[in-house]
Amino acid sequence: MKYISLCSGIEAASVAFESLGWEPIAFSEIEPFPCAVLNHHYPKVPNLGDMTKFKEWSDDFFANADVIVGGPPCQAFSVAGLRNGLNDERGNLTLAYAELINHADSIRTRLSLPPTICIYENVPGIFSDKTNAFGCLLGALAGENGALISPGGKWTDAGCVSGPQRAIAWRLLDAQYFGVAQRRRRVFLIASARDGFDPFEILFERQSLRRDNAPSREQREEVTGTITARTGNSRNNHEECVIQPKTLCFDRQSSGEYGEAPVASTMSARDYKSASDLVAQPMAIRRLTPIECERLQGFPDNYTNIPWRKSSESPDGPRYKALGNSMAVPCMQWISQQIKSVEEVLQWNK
Repeated sequence: MKYISLCSGIEAASVAFESLGWEPIAFSEIEPFPCAVLNHHYPKVPNLGDMTKFKEWSDDFFANADVIVGGPPCQAFSVAGLRNGLNDERGNLTLAYAELINHADSIRTRLSLPPTICIYENVPGIFSDKTNAFGCLLGALAGENGALISPGGKWTDAGCVSGPQRAIAWRLLDAQYFGVAQRRRRVFLIASARDGFDPFEILFERQSLRRDNAPSREQREEVTGTITARTGNSRNNHEECVIQPKTLCFDRQSSGEYGEAPVASTMSARDYKSASDLVAQPMAIRRLTPIECERLQGFPDNYTNIPWRKSSESPDGPRYKALGNSMAVPCMQWISQQIKSVEEVLQWNK
């Protein structure tokens, strides 16, 4: 499978897809530090820049893209932002994403190629956005003339839609159930018009296989295993950050204070200069290190520690921000494995 990654960031998708042998054919990123990370790790993959200029891109990119994955900026929908939705130019990138998918499929149809599979990710706040951005996205992808309206007046955490142009499924996934010690709830949407391809089969499983069983929330003190060891992503095991016994994650409470918790709060890109991501050790409280943040997102150790602005290493600030804006790698790994399994069944039945 070959793919285009939109709003690429530091490419959680490529780290996730690597084990399947999926091949990136183009990125789309404009922020300087993430662009430098992409160039460092994927020097042969072209970065096409601004995704709103997709009509200027070569048709060859779309003709070769079996999958198009993207997580447009979340600030327009996040509860931490102003929540201007589609009235924010960043929020409008969600509609540009749908336009790009339609453009790609028009090219692939002309060339007698199967429609692309699109993977979309964003924050749960898009469900309650006052401009109905999620309904607009669904309508545009499904092939309807306008935005879809939730039957109950509010978009639910999971669902599916079948329209004249595509079948669509979405589900809210939490990274803590996929092998990382971080609560990170994100909306994942799959859509495609491929014959026999059902997005519902990608995001939903039999009850016995579901990953969202409620965890225990009892406070506990124990040695925290390294996240890298559980995800198998470490390229620098000799640099593992050893966490001492009785190290506890701190969880921000409604009062604004911190309390103990078995998993970390959602990593923030906006507050990377403040003490928003904390761990407690005997006699001290400290911030998470960039390597620990990489592990919380499922990246290899020092993935974001690249040569930067005439230095052989990167400062912490850009690393925290890039990691806070990224997708969680294990969630993308699970989705890609689900797609691979469904595609293999479809090929077998032909």
